[in-house]
Amino acid sequence: MIARNTRQAAVRRISMALAVSVSAVSLAACGDGGSDDTAAKKGNDITVGLLLPDRDTARFEKFDYPLIKQEVASLTENKGKVRYANAEASVTRQSSQFQKMIADKVDVILVDALNSKSIAPDVQKAKDAGIPVIAYDRLAEGPIDAYVSHDNELVGQVQGRAIIGELGDKAQKSKVVMMNGDPGDPNTARFKDGALSELRGQVNIVKEYDTKEWKPAIAKEHMKEAIQAVGLNDIAAVYSANDGMAGAVIEALQEAGATKMPPVTGQDANLDAVQRVVSGEQYMTVYKSFLLEATNAAKIAVAKVQGRSIEFAALTRETVDSPAQKNIPAMLVPVVALTKDNIKETVITDGVYTVKDICTAKYRADCAAIGLE
Repeated sequence: MIARNTRQAAVRRISMALAVSVSAVSLAACGDGGSDDTAAKKGNDITVGLLLPDRDTARFEKFDYPLIKQEVASLTENKGKVRYANAEASVTRQSSQFQKMIADKVDVILVDALNSKSIAPDVQKAKDAGIPVIAYDRLAEGPIDAYVSHDNELVGQVQGRAIIGELGDKAQKSKVVMMNGDPGDPNTARFKDGALSELRGQVNIVKEYDTKEWKPAIAKEHMKEAIQAVGLNDIAAVYSANDGMAGAVIEALQEAGATKMPPVTGQDANLDAVQRVVSGEQYMTVYKSFLLEATNAAKIAVAKVQGRSIEFAALTRETVDSPAQKNIPAMLVPVVALTKDNIKETVITDGVYTVKDICTAKYRADCAAIGLE
């Protein structure tokens, strides 16, 4: 778990520019003699419903939920609470959890949808019940009030760029396998589009897979098939959309007899992925500041419930479109490619992990080799 003081310092640091912009908007309103257009709809005694999609992605349980819970408490003088449910990769379970949140009359729902389309009827039910819905991390369909995530097309671009950069002059003749995420996840298409914008025409994409529910076991089977079809020594790189699948891809390569790993990408900066980057098994992962994403999702949710429209607008200055809705207020958090060269400047500086967390006995020599001690 992130140490409280370190985490708060990191959040303050990466949120500074945003805080300044929020203050500027608020001061401008005060200068005009104005204020929020409505009085606070609710006080601090509020309940935020939080629906996360799975436990396979380590960040959700370890970081997102605790960060959101802490921020809601901080914003409400410890009177607000978070009611949490994890779908454990079941669309049906997530729908049931969503409907229970509505029945329990929570004040706002933050949902990371397993399937953007199937969640739409539940979003509509919440709307009919007067409960705001904020799409978290993945864009849900239906009448949502806001969206908090990262620039997901940029995530794919960063991954694709990393592959091209590592292959260098050999890129044009290189055979690349693409391991995409779940087709029901709206982010999958954005990651893929971003990656293809960098890879298409630059490398030879010989195999491409969609991976149901992002399951590593399925990704491993796909990779085994790719190795059989393409040949172990002919695979120059693997685009893996996230870290869980990257680990499975690497296992398949190792079991097939690979002694040197081709560049394998990832996303989420899971601890085991960062350790694989240190050891050279995984080339890179995309570090998305879930500290900034989670804490600002909580701020947006509380501002929406309490009717603080100026703060809500300042936090959601961008817009996105879903197939069902245009101009959705959004906050898109920046991302960065994490490699051996910037582990200190990213996950360690932000307090996500310590050197001790990363450099266990298995990785101590590799850590020393890159100056991570």
